[in-house]
Amino acid sequence: MRIALVQPAGSNWVRGRQDMAAVANRMAPLGLLSIAAWLEREGHEVSVLDCLGPGATPGGEAIVRSLLGFRPDLVGFSTTTSSFLDGHALAVRLKEADPGIRTVFGGVHVSAVGGALLERFAAIDYLCPGEGEVTLAALAGGADPKEIDGLIRRDGESVVTNRDRKPLQDLDLLPFPAYYLLRGFPRGYNLPLFSYIRTPGATLVTSRGCPYRCSYCDRSVFRQSYRMNSPEYIHEHLSHLRRHFGVRHVNIYDDLFTAHRPRIAELCRLLCSRPLGIQFNCAVRVGHTDRELLKMLKEAGCLMVSVGVESGEPELLARHKAGVTLEEIRETVAMIRESGLRAKGLFMMGLPGETEESIRKTSDFCLSLGLDDMNMAKFTPFPGAPVWGTIREEGTFEEDWPLMNCLNFVFVPGGIASRERLDELYNRHVKRFYTDPDWRRRLIRRTWQHRWSLWYLFIHLPQFWTAKNSFEPRGESTP
Repeated sequence: MRIALVQPAGSNWVRGRQDMAAVANRMAPLGLLSIAAWLEREGHEVSVLDCLGPGATPGGEAIVRSLLGFRPDLVGFSTTTSSFLDGHALAVRLKEADPGIRTVFGGVHVSAVGGALLERFAAIDYLCPGEGEVTLAALAGGADPKEIDGLIRRDGESVVTNRDRKPLQDLDLLPFPAYYLLRGFPRGYNLPLFSYIRTPGATLVTSRGCPYRCSYCDRSVFRQSYRMNSPEYIHEHLSHLRRHFGVRHVNIYDDLFTAHRPRIAELCRLLCSRPLGIQFNCAVRVGHTDRELLKMLKEAGCLMVSVGVESGEPELLARHKAGVTLEEIRETVAMIRESGLRAKGLFMMGLPGETEESIRKTSDFCLSLGLDDMNMAKFTPFPGAPVWGTIREEGTFEEDWPLMNCLNFVFVPGGIASRERLDELYNRHVKRFYTDPDWRRRLIRRTWQHRWSLWYLFIHLPQFWTAKNSFEPRGESTP
């Protein structure tokens, strides 16, 4: 069967302005590439179209022409909440051009919302919640849709949800993602500025699932089980990226990369005994690291470690990220820095219960940590997150799917006067962090290390300047 897999672009910045998100950080669609590799192993002919990728042609007509040119029998869309409507619009055009094409939608939004989507969106034939490799292979292989676990389908006027598919337990059975199907990989897929000192870069996921229940996190796809690749598989995967694509830096985006300590210890041993010339960044959860582990990561080639902080207000932290305290966060960041690794803090503004005072505390706490970098996400309620059920009781929520991307405030907590005020407080904090004299001194000391980031910034200066102007809402005065 001929199968086209699509990552729709969606809306990733401010409505009505140029989308700059991919210029700053363009990630390969690893989920689609994993499904593509599985399908190819099953004997299918597969095409991957990343509508956020380098050189992607904007506009639905050009995308539909490209897809029709492949003559697919089945088109699969992997969508987030913000990209779902864009994907459906493409499906409508495909169906108009060729009614014989079957369409299947998967991804986090589908996994969270489920069969209700088939009731509302006629151009979708099937939904594939959860992990897609085995389910999509069964559909492509001609199995009776009624017998395919993990599939949601139509039966006349009714929507039927088949039995759940059990998650794949041995992740080492997965072939490496089909990177070769991705136009412009790896040079066109850039990591965040100043997060690397070698190029080109790539991204990697070495586990699925998370047992924790943070209020804001949607676990609809991989659920709460925790499964992981073996150290040998990860080493061979990294070696594959190095040999075939010249990759020299990898960002590992596991939720709980260091949760299983023996796995990481063995991976570090392999990377030290059989070095690949690759550096990497990873994230740790407070409580899942120690000085010895950080030393091993450093020796294995780790450059930067991220820590989920979310808030500097103890009550908000206890409510939304249970089991983590500010003192433990401070100790973890200190250990990271003492180990010679860079420390990045991951924060979230606008959580339910947020106030101007809690934002001030978070900003103060962020600067007090001496971080090398930080990311401040704009809290977005997602349908599969624990907080979803009560979100409308907590403040003002505009359920505008294209803007639900952690780059726009669609929810305003009751303790904040308006969305405009929340944007102002957000911008104030970001400016404060990146104009902090200590942070700037650290950046200047690493000027030579960051020459590739500076060069990328220089050649994309017009786009970054546009992004800077887009960053500030119209009419905002500098505080």
